[in-house]
Amino acid sequence: MPLRTTILRVFRILAVAEAFSWAALLTGMYFKWVAGTTEVGVQVAGPVHGALFVGYGLAALILWRVQRWPFLVAVLAGVSAVFPFATIWFERWAGRRGHLSDAPADHAATDLEPSRA
Repeated sequence: MPLRTTILRVFRILAVAEAFSWAALLTGMYFKWVAGTTEVGVQVAGPVHGALFVGYGLAALILWRVQRWPFLVAVLAGVSAVFPFATIWFERWAGRRGHLSDAPADHAATDLEPSRA
């Protein structure tokens, strides 16, 4: 499987997994701080979310290079990891605009914009 296809698949999986880990972490924080019952949720979900956060960030940096994303797209990918569930929004937004296309970056740009020649 080519690197581009692999990293695109990994990025999409990490975008969803990172969002679910946010939900688990927020749930754990509720039980720790609001209900005051247990810290297990935070102890488990915290490291899992941290690992997925870092993985998502690394995958976004690789895609920035491989897909030749504009700087703003890369910044949006990074910022989306900070807000709960925003990675899913970014993944869908970027997919609709061709930033997650399996076609080479040079061809993706010409496919989206007609020639001015």
